[in-house]
Amino acid sequence: MAARVISRKGAAVATVLSRALRPAVVGVGGSSSGGIRSYSAAAAAAAEELENPMKPPVDVKLTKLLIDGEFVDAASGKTFPTIDPRSEHVIAEVAEGDVEDINRAVRAARKAFDHGPWPKMPAHKRGEILLRYADLLDQHADELAALETMDSGKPYEQARYGEMPLVSRQFRYYAGWADKIYGTTGPTDGSHAMYTLHEPIGVVGQIIPWNFPIVMYCWKVAPALAAGNCIVLKTAEQTPLSAILAGKLALEAGIPPGVLNIVSGYGPTAGAAIVEHMDVDKVAFTGSTEVGKLIMASAARSNLKPVTLELGGKSPMIICEDADVDAAVELAHFALFFNQGQCCCAGSRTFVHERIYDEFVEKSKARALKRVVGDPFRSGVEQGPQVDKEQFHKVLSYIESGRDQGANLLTGGGRLGSKGYYIKPTIFTDVKEGMKIFDEEIFGPVQSIAKFKTLDEVVQRANNTVYGLAAGIFSNNLNTVNTLSRALRAGTIWVNCFDVFDATIPFGGFKQSGIGREKGKYALDNYTQVKAVVTPIHNAAWL
Repeated sequence: MAARVISRKGAAVATVLSRALRPAVVGVGGSSSGGIRSYSAAAAAAAEELENPMKPPVDVKLTKLLIDGEFVDAASGKTFPTIDPRSEHVIAEVAEGDVEDINRAVRAARKAFDHGPWPKMPAHKRGEILLRYADLLDQHADELAALETMDSGKPYEQARYGEMPLVSRQFRYYAGWADKIYGTTGPTDGSHAMYTLHEPIGVVGQIIPWNFPIVMYCWKVAPALAAGNCIVLKTAEQTPLSAILAGKLALEAGIPPGVLNIVSGYGPTAGAAIVEHMDVDKVAFTGSTEVGKLIMASAARSNLKPVTLELGGKSPMIICEDADVDAAVELAHFALFFNQGQCCCAGSRTFVHERIYDEFVEKSKARALKRVVGDPFRSGVEQGPQVDKEQFHKVLSYIESGRDQGANLLTGGGRLGSKGYYIKPTIFTDVKEGMKIFDEEIFGPVQSIAKFKTLDEVVQRANNTVYGLAAGIFSNNLNTVNTLSRALRAGTIWVNCFDVFDATIPFGGFKQSGIGREKGKYALDNYTQVKAVVTPIHNAAWL
């Protein structure tokens, strides 16, 4: 989820950014030359190399649970394999945390919150520690990015130069907030004084997903720590490695033992134990809407703990009739295919005005055919494998349903190669409501293109979903932009850009896409609670 372009060195870096990250912001008024680039030779070469994955430039050294400042085995002694999606081979055996490990982690976090220095230290000192942490994350960015790529299959250049700068930036942003969290004073109707305190909630349970492991780690951990909380975090079982290293760096930065505990494990065991635990004061979760509903119900049944949920999406990408078609094709391609299509906010329903529909479809096909799919450690690769076997087969089943339900398969539609979880960039046209590929979250490289005639029509169709995470608008017309941005029921509206993620920009959904906001000042609300303090005033000079 890292589309912001940050200055960096090297021709290889410039190449990958021009291919993957630059389309995040597209000028709709200027020339579109270079918008559609020729990748045919590169795409063919990358596909031929799938059978022989590169050796990752990193060794896996940390595979244990981080509890109370120590790396420990699971209480049961169990481990589980984390799989390289390029080769389908085991990377490492990782400690498998379950209920007893969550209990140990919660006890450590409770002790650290109730008796430790973290919530009691001057807030600016917490900020200084978070700044040191950000520096360490920068120093280890190559290693963290390589672990991300090895575990999840995302292009290394995306992880290293697109995502890692956002991780350290997030911690620096909330380091600045640490000593600026305070309440208000206000008048009362009688002879009393009132002020409010914004206090840390306490022990926070956090569950992060597999599509952006280290980015979601920083979105969750940074504001919670800045506000003075202590954390028990569960990684996704598909991608545990980067968070474990990040935990080691947190200790090196000076975060006290027990403040940040990291447990790898499965959702039905370790995840459920966090949500149901009576001594966890709050839960934050990023993942599917289906699981989010279960978490909300379990949180209510336990100790009625508050929840923050960032869930699924089926975001509309609306291409208006005044669009520069080449630029619009490039942006819509990026909005869907970025990160192998494994984005909760992916622009997975592409609505195109009927006047430019045929041209848009033709050029979208050409762009998809030129997309470079290959070993994500190789320079210039735009798309790696899907994260695991389950997701791979899920995406293929959606492609099959598109065929069965009458959508027109324009390009792609199957596996690429015979090793690894690679899927050809796929486009369906003439897609209609009621088709699974149009209504349901696919989480893969499958673009669905539909035609529209009027703004009223596209607003109704775009909003006709249980989701409301994000939306994209491509238009030069200010009136059109204003109309759509106010009418679309989504938490983020990107106008002539997509996937622009900044520490200051709040992110979260309407409807069944979630509750609460990540990032920006709003995220601090997730990790603080308001207390009103009222005292009598005697012989007041004024009220």
